[in-house]
Amino acid sequence: MKTRITEMLGIRYPIVQGGMMWVGRAELAAAVSNAGGLGILTALTQPTPEALVREIERCRTMTDQPFGVNLTILPATNPPPYTAYFDAIIDSGVKIIETAGSNPKAFIAKAKTAGVRIIHKCTALRHALSAERHGVDVVSIDGFECAGHPGEDGVGCLVLFAVAASKLKIPLIASGGIADGRTMAAALAIGVDGVNMGTRFCATVEAPIHDDIKRLLIEKSECDTNLIFRTLHNTARVLKTPVSDEVVAIENRPGGCEFKDIQHLVSGIKGREALETGDVTRGLIWAGQTVGLIRDIPTCQTLIQCMVAEARAHLDAARACFG
Repeated sequence: MKTRITEMLGIRYPIVQGGMMWVGRAELAAAVSNAGGLGILTALTQPTPEALVREIERCRTMTDQPFGVNLTILPATNPPPYTAYFDAIIDSGVKIIETAGSNPKAFIAKAKTAGVRIIHKCTALRHALSAERHGVDVVSIDGFECAGHPGEDGVGCLVLFAVAASKLKIPLIASGGIADGRTMAAALAIGVDGVNMGTRFCATVEAPIHDDIKRLLIEKSECDTNLIFRTLHNTARVLKTPVSDEVVAIENRPGGCEFKDIQHLVSGIKGREALETGDVTRGLIWAGQTVGLIRDIPTCQTLIQCMVAEARAHLDAARACFG
């Protein structure tokens, strides 16, 4: 396949693995890159910038194909050393960085000097246009169906992808709502240059999470996610579990809630425990509505090959409608 994304990033297929906390490790990133997509390590999964450097080197022992690193930049009382993580990525020779959260303008000049491509993930057209003005190379835009934080606008993938494709001049990646060749074909037909998948790559052989969680993703339907933090104006989509049900119940009680009322349920460490032990009562499981499209647990190689074949078949069928 040939799009602006494959040409710019040097990959065979316009399929990008989402940067996922605790999941974006060398095993998964290397497998996606070896299969022809773009694997992504998640910087903040590593406890220090030095640990990230070691993870980058570990990934290089598993693949000689391009891969990137995600750095999500969020305001916090005691934020991680974002600049040190960014410098570690650049100094390690990684040529693709996916940023998310705050506008990456503070890092763009440094990235350009080092010959690094920046993919910026956002959830609204206004943020995408701002990122384009500030000089990012690619925008990855999240529709409301996605896992993680889909923003507060509530705009679904179909409309958001089409609006963004009509307004942006730089390459565009569709994120959220993509899990198979059918949805990939739909996104490409809208006019995007590539697709990003997180939830679907969690249900693969190489994903470094417990098999019970992978099987749970198969069992769930598109109706089995919860929107949490909605009342706190920091909406997040997670799998429907006893933990996320409890969060929703606390948020919806008379008088509402403050973050401190749910903090014990939603901590990142507890989510990591759930992913690694398979015990969904430990913490949140982040997942998008694409769980309704997941039917198996293939290798990344098999998944990407099947997606590409299916996408081609659906695009061919659509073209046949016009004679």
